[in-house]
Amino acid sequence: MPDLYHAPSLVLTALLLPAFGYLYLRSRNTRTLLWFLGFLFALLRMVLFFNFAQWNFSDPTLPWMIAASKTCNQISSSLFLASLSPLHFRVGRFNILYVIPYTIPLVISSILLEGVFQGVEPTGPLFLIFPALAAITVVAILFWSTKNGGRTAWLAGAACTVLGCIDLAIFFHSGARSALVFVFSTNHIATALLLVCVFRRLTPGVVLSTAGFAAWSLTLVHLAPGDHATLNIHLVHVIVMSKLVAAMGMILLALEDELLVNKAAEERERKTRVEVMAYSSLMLYQSRTAEFDQQGTEICQTVVTHSRFAQAALLLLDGSGRWYCVAGSAGLDAATVAALSALATRIPMKGFLTPGSAPSAVEHSQTLKLDLDPWLEPGDDLKRLRFDAVLAVPMPGRTGTEGTLLLAGMRNSQTDRQGQLIHSLRADDLLPVEMLVARLQSVRSQTMMLEKLIDSEKLSTLGLLAGSITHQLNNPLAVVMGFASLLQGDTDLDLEERKCVEAILSESRRMSSILESLSRVLRPKADKLAAVSVAQLLGDLGELHRSEFLQRSIDFQLKIDPELPNALCRAQEMRLAVLQCLQFAIEAVEHPDSALLGFNGSVSDKQSPNAVKFIRLEATSMENRVQILVAHSGPGFLNPERAFDSTNHTQKAGDVKTLGLNLCAAILRDNNGRTSAINLEPRGAAIILDLQTA
Repeated sequence: MPDLYHAPSLVLTALLLPAFGYLYLRSRNTRTLLWFLGFLFALLRMVLFFNFAQWNFSDPTLPWMIAASKTCNQISSSLFLASLSPLHFRVGRFNILYVIPYTIPLVISSILLEGVFQGVEPTGPLFLIFPALAAITVVAILFWSTKNGGRTAWLAGAACTVLGCIDLAIFFHSGARSALVFVFSTNHIATALLLVCVFRRLTPGVVLSTAGFAAWSLTLVHLAPGDHATLNIHLVHVIVMSKLVAAMGMILLALEDELLVNKAAEERERKTRVEVMAYSSLMLYQSRTAEFDQQGTEICQTVVTHSRFAQAALLLLDGSGRWYCVAGSAGLDAATVAALSALATRIPMKGFLTPGSAPSAVEHSQTLKLDLDPWLEPGDDLKRLRFDAVLAVPMPGRTGTEGTLLLAGMRNSQTDRQGQLIHSLRADDLLPVEMLVARLQSVRSQTMMLEKLIDSEKLSTLGLLAGSITHQLNNPLAVVMGFASLLQGDTDLDLEERKCVEAILSESRRMSSILESLSRVLRPKADKLAAVSVAQLLGDLGELHRSEFLQRSIDFQLKIDPELPNALCRAQEMRLAVLQCLQFAIEAVEHPDSALLGFNGSVSDKQSPNAVKFIRLEATSMENRVQILVAHSGPGFLNPERAFDSTNHTQKAGDVKTLGLNLCAAILRDNNGRTSAINLEPRGAAIILDLQTA
């Protein structure tokens, strides 16, 4: 009898099929592709099962048509199930969906049963083919259901095991054809349940899709014992229409997802706009670098408040080129901050966060995925606190990375959870933070340049003053030396008078040497690095300070390697750096408990009043490096690695004697050099200036 009730469903499903193709071309995701293929095979099944006049593809005399029809049934039901759980495994370089090993045994069973054996189950050893294929299917679905682990996955695995046992029981009781019908129906039941679990919303798309697949699974009623001809006819009508209902429901689902995506995009755009406005409203200090760096906490708190990240920390380079954790952290406990500060001292400056040193967090993003394991020590607290992998937004400078903003604890928005739209980290999530970091780097670099310009102007003024004083003193000094020379040639002078004249000449020459050294110390800065005689430079500074050492009863020792090569640097800047180290050493031995030493965290042990006070200035060479050592007998550093931190700097600005060791470190870095501080045994400390040979 012609089954015309198939015609409307067949035509409407064929008309809806291009809609699924368009949805896939628009979204390009696996789910819509599987929906398109699932309904394509369902449509083929309807065509092969259609009976109208001479078009009777369901004729039992055409076993291969029946085999193709049953095969399309199994493939379509499996594809719908896979669309809601598109998990895969790797074989070499290829990702293979779990639905493939799950469906292949079902397809083989349908072809063998309906095509090869023409609906008659074989006997003997060939009978075992179907249980073997069923076992393969059960194993595949078990691996599939437990892919992600967890309690829910194992419950699904237990359900699959129970259903597999039921299917085998049906096979041995009613035959392979009934077993295949059971698998087909349970696929649709599982699809209906997954629709509810995956989308978790009461919308027309979810309701229609769930109802359609639930009605589609009523094929299972045909396995009930007894003759229910009238009921079977009504069931067939319901099943035929359920396909159309499921198709319309899934199209609505795709449209609802598109609306949710658009709504989420609008929400992200709004949050991004608010985030950018919050970052742009930050008032950054631009007077001194130390004041700028002390805003780290405010910066990190703003990032945590307005971004997707619940934890932030700001690392910057100090004047000596070492990393330190600025008081800038938010969302981190005290233990994590302390461990991160200790880790910062072990991070090398060279090569850190350079392009290509770490993978990008997101494509087309400057943020890098930073693994902290290479710098962790055994038993490090960061490992225990599970803070060993972060996102790092670098602050590139002229000579390398000058800072970085560390991000962790990514949050998900409420819209994502309600809509079940998986939003991993996106480039637009990081763009506002990257813009903020670029602004921080720009302002900090500008502040450092302004600070150097101010110091340079002050030194230039001092240089002009020193030049004027030198010129004014040289004229009367020349007169004094001239008349002293005339007196020295007078033969009428007695022994006592001659000694006085020689003393005048000696001290005049010494004063002339001091004035010459002073003029060299404050000579205008050279534009380029040049070969500088370190021996002459140290000799001038030693001569300039020798009288001060004598007045303060400080034993001054100057030791220079006779074969010391020239260093590649700027002479005026190096004189200033060594001068600052000498002034620091004088303060250390004269006032061991003063505030000047307190900013470096010096040891607070008391110095004996009768202890020998000494300062040692040495210059040696090793391979292609020249090292200048300024040692003193004062107290040592509590944290030698922090000796050059600008954030702990408490000296008075504007005085050449108290420009700070951070300025000394900055000068060495500009001259391709390095600074370091060490403690001496049993007492004392030393500052080492390392330069490249010319």
